[in-house]
Amino acid sequence: MGGISIWQLLIIAVIVVLLFGTKKLRGIGGDLGGAVKGFKKAMSEDEPAKKDADFEPKSAEEQKNLEQQKTDASAEVKKDKEQA
Repeated sequence: MGGISIWQLLIIAVIVVLLFGTKKLRGIGGDLGGAVKGFKKAMSEDEPAKKDADFEPKSAEEQKNLEQQKTDASAEVKKDKEQA
């Protein structure tokens, strides 16, 4: 009664294709898909950084271990750069 039927949607789709053309619609779809992928990638990259920022060591020993891991990681990076 008040809804849009499949035939009305089909007519609207035909009019849109006639107005814009298939190449332009394909380009718009590709741009929209790329934007969604970029947004998802940014959100997934932000979560691990957020988790690391929220982590606070509970004891002095945990703090010392965390600092040791950071220095070990930076030493490995330096070693890899020297070998390359």
